[in-house]
Amino acid sequence: MLDTVSEPAKDDLLFEQDGARLYVPLQAMPFIDGTEVDYVREGLNQLFKFNNPKAQNECGCGESFGV
Repeated sequence: MLDTVSEPAKDDLLFEQDGARLYVPLQAMPFIDGTEVDYVREGLNQLFKFNNPKAQNECGCGESFGV
């Protein structure tokens, strides 16, 4: 689940590129290790797209998945 935070948890891992910061809970890493994150514009929409090689199924909106 993607959420905005004012301050990360003390065990969160920080990934940073091109001024964007992504904090990931340490316990989530086995499920998302290898995931590629891209920021895209589709028409008037701007969103993050995730490509998780471990995902076996996804919901229709693409925000949740099973591994």
